[in-house]
Amino acid sequence: METLNEKVLDKLKTRFQVAIEEYNEFRGELTVVISKEKIIEVCRFLKEDNELQFDFLMDVCGIDMYTPKKRFGVIYNLYSLGRKHRIRLKTFTEEENPKVPTVTGIWRTANWHERETYDMFGVIFEDHPDLRRVYLPEEFEHHPLRKDFPLMGIPGSLELPKK
Repeated sequence: METLNEKVLDKLKTRFQVAIEEYNEFRGELTVVISKEKIIEVCRFLKEDNELQFDFLMDVCGIDMYTPKKRFGVIYNLYSLGRKHRIRLKTFTEEENPKVPTVTGIWRTANWHERETYDMFGVIFEDHPDLRRVYLPEEFEHHPLRKDFPLMGIPGSLELPKK
Protein backbone atom coordinates (compact mmCIF):
# COMPACT_ATOMS: atom_id res chain seq x y z
CA MET A 1 0.00 0.00 0.00
CA GLU A 2 1.30 3.45 -0.95
CA THR A 3 2.13 5.79 1.94
CA LEU A 4 1.01 9.41 1.92
CA ASN A 5 4.63 10.54 1.41
CA GLU A 6 4.86 8.28 -1.65
CA LYS A 7 1.57 9.65 -2.98
CA VAL A 8 2.73 13.25 -2.52
CA LEU A 9 6.07 12.53 -4.19
CA ASP A 10 4.43 10.66 -7.09
CA LYS A 11 2.06 13.57 -7.72
CA LEU A 12 4.90 16.08 -7.58
CA LYS A 13 7.09 13.99 -9.89
CA THR A 14 4.26 13.57 -12.38
CA ARG A 15 3.44 17.27 -12.52
CA PHE A 16 6.75 18.98 -11.70
CA GLN A 17 9.54 16.56 -12.64
CA VAL A 18 11.89 19.29 -13.92
CA ALA A 19 11.29 21.47 -10.83
CA ILE A 20 12.36 18.77 -8.34
CA GLU A 21 16.08 19.04 -7.65
CA GLU A 22 16.22 16.38 -4.93
CA TYR A 23 14.11 14.74 -2.24
CA ASN A 24 14.50 12.54 0.79
CA GLU A 25 12.51 11.07 3.64
CA PHE A 26 13.86 11.06 7.18
CA ARG A 27 11.92 9.78 10.18
CA GLY A 28 8.72 9.79 8.18
CA GLU A 29 9.01 13.40 6.99
CA LEU A 30 9.37 14.18 3.32
CA THR A 31 11.66 17.01 2.16
CA VAL A 32 11.58 18.13 -1.47
CA VAL A 33 13.99 20.67 -2.96
CA ILE A 34 12.24 22.73 -5.64
CA SER A 35 13.75 25.19 -8.11
CA LYS A 36 12.87 28.73 -7.07
CA GLU A 37 11.32 29.40 -10.48
CA LYS A 38 8.61 26.81 -9.75
CA ILE A 39 8.08 27.31 -6.01
CA ILE A 40 4.81 29.23 -6.45
CA GLU A 41 3.32 26.61 -8.79
CA VAL A 42 4.31 23.75 -6.50
CA CYS A 43 2.98 25.47 -3.38
CA ARG A 44 -0.32 26.32 -5.08
CA PHE A 45 -0.68 22.73 -6.28
CA LEU A 46 0.02 21.31 -2.81
CA LYS A 47 -2.58 23.61 -1.26
CA GLU A 48 -5.30 23.20 -3.88
CA ASP A 49 -5.00 19.49 -4.73
CA ASN A 50 -8.09 17.73 -3.31
CA GLU A 51 -6.17 14.67 -2.17
CA LEU A 52 -3.22 16.47 -0.58
CA GLN A 53 -4.73 19.66 0.91
CA PHE A 54 -1.61 21.25 2.42
CA ASP A 55 -3.74 24.13 3.62
CA PHE A 56 -1.57 25.36 6.50
CA LEU A 57 1.79 27.08 6.10
CA MET A 58 3.33 26.42 9.51
CA ASP A 59 6.60 28.25 8.96
CA VAL A 60 8.95 29.84 6.47
CA CYS A 61 12.56 30.26 7.51
CA GLY A 62 15.94 30.93 6.00
CA ILE A 63 19.28 29.14 6.07
CA ASP A 64 22.76 30.28 5.15
CA MET A 65 24.72 27.39 3.65
CA TYR A 66 27.79 29.67 3.32
CA THR A 67 28.67 28.00 0.03
CA PRO A 68 29.80 29.57 -3.26
CA LYS A 69 26.64 28.42 -5.07
CA LYS A 70 23.10 28.35 -3.70
CA ARG A 71 24.20 30.11 -0.53
CA PHE A 72 20.77 30.97 0.89
CA GLY A 73 17.85 28.64 1.31
CA VAL A 74 14.21 29.16 2.15
CA ILE A 75 12.36 26.36 3.92
CA TYR A 76 8.58 26.00 3.85
CA ASN A 77 6.96 23.72 6.44
CA LEU A 78 3.48 22.75 5.24
CA TYR A 79 0.76 20.83 7.03
CA SER A 80 -2.48 19.27 5.88
CA LEU A 81 -5.06 19.78 8.62
CA GLY A 82 -7.43 17.22 7.10
CA ARG A 83 -4.80 14.55 6.47
CA LYS A 84 -2.64 15.38 9.51
CA HIS A 85 0.44 15.21 7.32
CA ARG A 86 3.58 17.32 6.88
CA ILE A 87 5.93 18.15 4.05
CA ARG A 88 9.00 20.34 3.93
CA LEU A 89 9.91 22.25 0.77
CA LYS A 90 13.27 23.91 0.22
CA THR A 91 14.47 26.30 -2.43
CA PHE A 92 17.83 27.99 -2.86
CA THR A 93 19.17 31.26 -4.22
CA GLU A 94 22.57 32.75 -4.87
CA GLU A 95 24.55 35.13 -2.65
CA GLU A 96 24.45 37.84 -5.32
CA ASN A 97 20.90 39.10 -5.71
CA PRO A 98 19.24 36.60 -3.33
CA LYS A 99 15.64 36.58 -4.57
CA VAL A 100 12.79 34.09 -4.21
CA PRO A 101 9.15 34.59 -5.26
CA THR A 102 6.72 35.33 -2.43
CA VAL A 103 4.04 32.79 -1.50
CA THR A 104 1.84 35.39 0.24
CA GLY A 105 -0.70 34.98 -2.57
CA ILE A 106 -1.14 31.34 -1.54
CA TRP A 107 -0.90 31.60 2.25
CA ARG A 108 -1.37 35.05 3.80
CA THR A 109 0.56 33.96 6.88
CA ALA A 110 3.72 33.89 4.72
CA ASN A 111 3.79 37.68 5.02
CA TRP A 112 5.33 37.78 8.49
CA HIS A 113 7.59 34.75 7.98
CA GLU A 114 9.04 36.13 4.75
CA ARG A 115 9.62 39.52 6.36
CA GLU A 116 11.52 37.85 9.19
CA THR A 117 13.63 35.85 6.72
CA TYR A 118 14.38 39.05 4.80
CA ASP A 119 15.34 40.85 8.02
CA MET A 120 17.65 38.13 9.31
CA PHE A 121 19.15 36.73 6.06
CA GLY A 122 18.57 39.39 3.40
CA VAL A 123 16.56 37.13 1.07
CA ILE A 124 14.30 39.34 -1.03
CA PHE A 125 10.82 37.94 -1.66
CA GLU A 126 9.75 39.22 -5.06
CA ASP A 127 6.25 40.76 -5.22
CA HIS A 128 5.85 40.67 -1.44
CA PRO A 129 3.11 43.15 -0.45
CA ASP A 130 5.06 44.76 2.42
CA LEU A 131 8.68 43.60 2.51
CA ARG A 132 10.32 45.52 5.34
CA ARG A 133 12.25 44.64 8.46
CA VAL A 134 10.50 43.13 11.45
CA TYR A 135 13.08 43.46 14.24
CA LEU A 136 15.79 45.83 13.06
CA PRO A 137 15.56 49.43 11.85
CA GLU A 138 15.19 49.90 8.09
CA GLU A 139 18.51 51.77 7.92
CA PHE A 140 20.42 48.80 9.39
CA GLU A 141 22.51 47.51 6.49
CA HIS A 142 23.29 44.00 7.75
CA HIS A 143 21.50 40.68 8.25
CA PRO A 144 22.50 39.12 11.60
CA LEU A 145 21.78 35.43 10.89
CA ARG A 146 24.18 35.28 7.97
CA LYS A 147 27.20 33.18 8.83
CA ASP A 148 29.60 35.98 7.91
CA PHE A 149 27.99 38.39 10.40
CA PRO A 150 30.40 38.98 13.31
CA LEU A 151 29.52 37.09 16.48
CA MET A 152 29.70 40.23 18.63
CA GLY A 153 27.95 42.39 16.05
CA ILE A 154 29.34 45.36 14.19
CA PRO A 155 30.51 48.09 16.58
CA GLY A 156 28.68 51.37 16.02
CA SER A 157 26.25 49.93 13.48
CA LEU A 158 23.24 50.12 15.76
CA GLU A 159 22.70 52.53 18.59
CA LEU A 160 21.87 50.63 21.74
CA PRO A 161 19.63 51.98 24.51
CA LYS A 162 21.30 53.84 27.36
CA LYS A 163 21.32 52.17 30.77
